[in-house]
Amino acid sequence: MSTALASLLEEGPLLADGGTGTSLIERGAPLGGCIEAYNAKDPALVSAVHAEFVAAGAELIETNTFGANRFRLHPRGFGERVADFNTRGAEVARRAGARVVAGSVGPLGIRLAPYGRVSAAEALDAFAEQIEALAGAGVDLIIAETQTDLAEAEQALAAARAVSNLPVIVTFTFTRDDRTLLGQTPEQVALRMAELGADGIGANCSQGPAQILRVVRAMRPFAGSAPLIAQPNAGSPEQVGGRYLYPATPEYFTESTGALLSEGVVVVGGCCGTGPTHTAAMAVALRGPRVPVQDAAAAPAGDEPATHEAAPTELGRKLNDGKFLVAVEMDPPRGFSAATMLAAAETMSQAGADVIDVADSPMARMRMSPWAACRLIQEEVGIETVLHFPTRGRNLLRLQGDLLAVHALGIRNVFVCMGDPVAIGDYPGATDNVDVAPTGLIGLIDQSFNRGEEQSGASIGEPTSFLVGCAVSISPPDLDKECRLLKKKIDSGAAFALSQPVYSIDSLELFRREYESRHGKLELPILAGVLPVVTARHAEFLHNEVPGIAVPDDLRERMRKAGDRAEQVGMSTAAGLAAELRDHAAGIYLMPPFGRFDLAAELVERVRAD
Repeated sequence: MSTALASLLEEGPLLADGGTGTSLIERGAPLGGCIEAYNAKDPALVSAVHAEFVAAGAELIETNTFGANRFRLHPRGFGERVADFNTRGAEVARRAGARVVAGSVGPLGIRLAPYGRVSAAEALDAFAEQIEALAGAGVDLIIAETQTDLAEAEQALAAARAVSNLPVIVTFTFTRDDRTLLGQTPEQVALRMAELGADGIGANCSQGPAQILRVVRAMRPFAGSAPLIAQPNAGSPEQVGGRYLYPATPEYFTESTGALLSEGVVVVGGCCGTGPTHTAAMAVALRGPRVPVQDAAAAPAGDEPATHEAAPTELGRKLNDGKFLVAVEMDPPRGFSAATMLAAAETMSQAGADVIDVADSPMARMRMSPWAACRLIQEEVGIETVLHFPTRGRNLLRLQGDLLAVHALGIRNVFVCMGDPVAIGDYPGATDNVDVAPTGLIGLIDQSFNRGEEQSGASIGEPTSFLVGCAVSISPPDLDKECRLLKKKIDSGAAFALSQPVYSIDSLELFRREYESRHGKLELPILAGVLPVVTARHAEFLHNEVPGIAVPDDLRERMRKAGDRAEQVGMSTAAGLAAELRDHAAGIYLMPPFGRFDLAAELVERVRAD
């Protein structure tokens, strides 16, 4: 703990304020608007919120600068006002009369590579810009709050050390499973922050006081000498009548504050949904009763929001409309935490992807069920998915039961394939039983399930509404056989196809000509596989060791000659190929090389910009 922070705590635990943002929204600031702009637009409004918390007993006030960094402000048209908003925010908070003013620094609102496209150096620079302005305006300490990614929090701490001598508190927010959004545990973040010398460590926001108590209890053995900070939400929000209401009462916060103090917490306050009455209740736990203060955050409940039926598959609609589609392949996680997968899916969605394809145990390696992965992506990120559904390892009974479960989970797009043989994976002794070939399963889904029947003809109650895709190899060893197989899949009901990676328009057009010479016009929409090569070795491996993939000689030669520029050459080539494919395919099926979703996002944006 720094000497400066120790002096602030000499008189005992500090009571921090509550939810500045939610309090401003209750006073008329628009939900989803730029709250930080009010430091300049309406400083009196911000000052009034701070003053109410001070009157309720808060000794520590956080500046209204949570999102005042370049990455959050630029999309709102305020990219040049980082210093201005932070300076004004500190000045307004100082006038409220609190003993301590903490400069609030939230997450950057982006993802760091490899799950996003912002480098650690760029994050460091953005944090430094904000923190330097806060320090220059006279805040007493920096609180990097609501952190969701340990790597990003490390850059916030490093930036504060680089541009100021102020104490630095770092607090994290946790999902219902007591992990950050990127899957780190309370123990991991506390240990790492202690190793890096954070002056205070803790948790804020999250699900409410009970969870925050559980989290700080887990942090305590790993935080070293750093004091603990706790600032919970007023419970989990509920949307009622177009407003977000928080259920935890001030009386509950009185009890919760006592429990947090007993765990060694020395800075206690509130976060979203906590107003001055919550602060006054916490003050009772610290110092005894105070005069009650009207809570600006309380709001009457409105009407229940209307419910709506689920929309039909967007993928099918876009295929029918002829939109050039971008699908991105993603593997489920190896463990039960889906945080990194969801972060990558969010990055892809923001870049402009139409759909996320979730593989099923690729290379026969044990991973989370792709059904769960699809459901989580659709719920948490809001982007549609395509479930890879292999016939490998499933008998006819299980195939049909699994399909019903998938449909019940709200997953409508399925990509039917054989699946990688179990012999090459983690459990070579497992069985590879196959009752139905991919062509048969496509027919079963389209001609039985989608008509309300199982394979035996018995009713399943009501028809399913699956959109079925199939696989196609553009450069197969036996072109005639592949064309015949694709024709059978189309006749069975395939609505789209995903191809293996292609590296030349010529190979795709050759396949199309050969197919049409045998079976007539190829109407099936094909999303052509695009797998950027990033090193010469990568190109050679794909060409020589992966069946069905042919990397042209000239590309492999260019990759060999590129040296340190191989990644740029591979990405530029992939972008050029994607642009050419607009006239030859229904879209691209992008496979991020080595899990590099930063590269994938760059390519998606280039496709969308064309």
